[in-house]
Amino acid sequence: MKTLALIFLTAAPALAQDLPPGLVAAELLPGWVTPEGHRMTALRLDLEPGWKTYWRSPGDAGVPPRFDWQASDNLAEARLLWPRPEVIDSGGERTLGYHDELVLPIEIVPARPGTPVALRATVDFGLCLDICVPAQVMLEAPPAGPGPDPVIQAAIARQPQPSDAQPDCRIEPIKDGMQVTATLPEAESGRGGEVAMELSQEDIWVSAPDTGRAGRRLTAQADFVAASGKPFPLDPQALRVTLIGPDDAVAFQGCREETD
Repeated sequence: MKTLALIFLTAAPALAQDLPPGLVAAELLPGWVTPEGHRMTALRLDLEPGWKTYWRSPGDAGVPPRFDWQASDNLAEARLLWPRPEVIDSGGERTLGYHDELVLPIEIVPARPGTPVALRATVDFGLCLDICVPAQVMLEAPPAGPGPDPVIQAAIARQPQPSDAQPDCRIEPIKDGMQVTATLPEAESGRGGEVAMELSQEDIWVSAPDTGRAGRRLTAQADFVAASGKPFPLDPQALRVTLIGPDDAVAFQGCREETD
């Protein structure tokens, strides 16, 4: 990646010539206030045809979005509600992301309940066609609307469905980290063929999983590499596995570690 585009956007639209290649528009949608007093909004990226951006765990070659909310007021927590991604071929490498448009719902928990939230975010993300360009935008959300936004609600409905089951997993040290082999429950194994594996720590690099079959169960194996370049303690309950199909996705939190 050779170029960094820094764009400043508020509620007013930016001129097309101010935007990096591939990006038509970027905004934080007004959203609404939920009955619990939380503020719903969404990052909306409108891309040129054929361009793509990335999911939270894109694979070996992608750049996931990163948010800096320091300029906001009355924000205690921002929860990103990721819609299921699609599989993208980036220069022969498999990544996970979104073509043409991303609507990423965000649930804001206020620091002072009952007081309005002022939302300002600096967002770093990747844009790709044949080459990838990292971009940065600074966004400010307009005031909340009077009720739920169907566009945001539709994106929330596309989240991977959580499963009560857990995969079986084997966790082994490798030279520069840990290797996890997960065997998904048989009842869920037919729902898709693509798998993402993650840990909650952002400083852990995870390879794109290699998938296979153990009878009727789908298997996925990935390497987890820490900044130290050494094996590290990996909590099985901190592992998140997402099984992705063309029209469906299911998320598993934690795994049952196999012991000898």
